[in-house]
Amino acid sequence: MPTPSWVTAWRLTGDDKWRTGAIRAASSLVRRYNPKGRFIRAWGALNDPANAGRVIMDTMMNLDLLAFASGQTGEGKYLDIAVEHARTTQRNFPRPDGSTPHVYDFDPASGAPLGPGTVQGYSPASCWSRGQAWGIYGFTTIYRRTGRREFLTTARKLADFALGALSPDHVPVWDYLAPQAPHDIKDASAGAVMACGLLDLSRATGEPRYREEALKLLTALSETCLTRKSTRADAVVARCTRNRPSEDGVEISLPYADYYLLEGILRVLRPDDIDRAIDLSTV
Repeated sequence: MPTPSWVTAWRLTGDDKWRTGAIRAASSLVRRYNPKGRFIRAWGALNDPANAGRVIMDTMMNLDLLAFASGQTGEGKYLDIAVEHARTTQRNFPRPDGSTPHVYDFDPASGAPLGPGTVQGYSPASCWSRGQAWGIYGFTTIYRRTGRREFLTTARKLADFALGALSPDHVPVWDYLAPQAPHDIKDASAGAVMACGLLDLSRATGEPRYREEALKLLTALSETCLTRKSTRADAVVARCTRNRPSEDGVEISLPYADYYLLEGILRVLRPDDIDRAIDLSTV
């Protein structure tokens, strides 16, 4: 993701090559925008029709890149597309109880919604925990970049569902609505992303309960999910699950778990430093 890498590198170093790369990435991302459906397609080459109408919750994490590009170039098209994609996600993904599917499919020609799907979750009717965490983080961030309170409302709805679905050990299962949940394999990366989103949500709403829950998540990850007693010393966090349905990466380490655990810890212990790195301001 260019936002936590290239944009952060530019903010911390001032080296313009990172800023240039981030804006180039944003220009590439908006080419994936479908104006009829008002969404950014997730996967596949632009000339490949196979996934032309497929939207994933993960893309909420890319919208901050578009906000950055608008701020740097003065071109509103980037942020406009980010807002439209967020609105489309908001209209179609959240269920009444606040859970979400991993995927939502649209007719690429007309833009009409077709229905939920999944790739990394248990089923179209389930709730992949890392996707839910991407949503909490992403909707809170796009609220901060736009000031549109409807995005904050959605972030709270997703957060409240996820908090209610957590098991007592505060390490998320890979899918909150899979048949064996909450007694199922874990995905610590979902907990790391969720903790960051909750800390941001607490700042945005002024509700301390989100911060308290984030601290429980960070504590649980630090006490039960680190590799300090493992031979896998190349990573920090264990007990992650990349893609359970395909049996690809079950109970492993994942780089984004390491990144977001560190971000969460810095949000708590060194908020000024993390603000300088990722910009926690609200418009």
